[in-house]
Amino acid sequence: MNYIIGIGEALWDCLPEGRKIGGAPANFAYHAAQFGLQSVAVSAVGHDSLGQEILDNFSQKGLSYYLPQVAFPTGTVQVTLDSKGIPQYDICENVAWDNIPFTPELKALAEQTIAVCFGSLAQRNSVSRETIHHFLSTMPQTDKTLRVFDINLRQHFYNKEILGESFRLCNVLKINDEELIIVQEMFGYEGLSAEDVCRKLIADYDLKILILTCGINGSYVFTATESSFCPTPKVVVADTVGAGDSFTGSFVAQLLRGKTIREAHETAVRVSAFVCTQHGAMPTIPDNIK
Repeated sequence: MNYIIGIGEALWDCLPEGRKIGGAPANFAYHAAQFGLQSVAVSAVGHDSLGQEILDNFSQKGLSYYLPQVAFPTGTVQVTLDSKGIPQYDICENVAWDNIPFTPELKALAEQTIAVCFGSLAQRNSVSRETIHHFLSTMPQTDKTLRVFDINLRQHFYNKEILGESFRLCNVLKINDEELIIVQEMFGYEGLSAEDVCRKLIADYDLKILILTCGINGSYVFTATESSFCPTPKVVVADTVGAGDSFTGSFVAQLLRGKTIREAHETAVRVSAFVCTQHGAMPTIPDNIK
């Protein structure tokens, strides 16, 4: 079995209109699954009603998961939206997804994984950080395996050491234009254009693919030898929660289905634009969008 895994935070986004399940890895796995691939959300929840609700919700959505219950509360995030619908996050600490255990079951899952997506947020605590690193090292190390680092910088939960190690562990990097500026300053790439920074990251860390999203200004996909640009469709935005995760999940799913980088890019743009028109991170994607 070739699994597609989203590993890291699983939590409740407490939005102005109510609670919705969130967390980038679960969003990624959910959207990859909509393309007919066997994807699994990996995280941890607490022995509490919020944790049970996540398990029940994933089951109802048909999303496979490995979510052991641990002796910490299920994670929550207070999300407020600014005037443009851009989310602002207040992420609770010392919660279940900070303490994902590396178990024999998770090791067995890693051994059958062809693509994984991980971020920086779930590495803020050493327990989950070590579990993610174990998972990556246990995966088959083949040319076809995709190790996607969706950098996903949040609040103060990152540092140069974590980012640098993650760049070394991944072969696909997903980053947005605001995060690129932070990385540019942190890693001494000042004075370079955005594309030159991307190409420097590809060269310095031997990346297969780098995805740069620039909000309403479009998105780019770079490899060592090619580049793709797609404009962002004009849509009526409900909120942008999960839009980036839907982009990544769709892009990876299309690559694994044998599509070209350009084809995967175009599908990812369509899917993420649709997600922006919906409330919450996990809407069902219509077939005509996919």
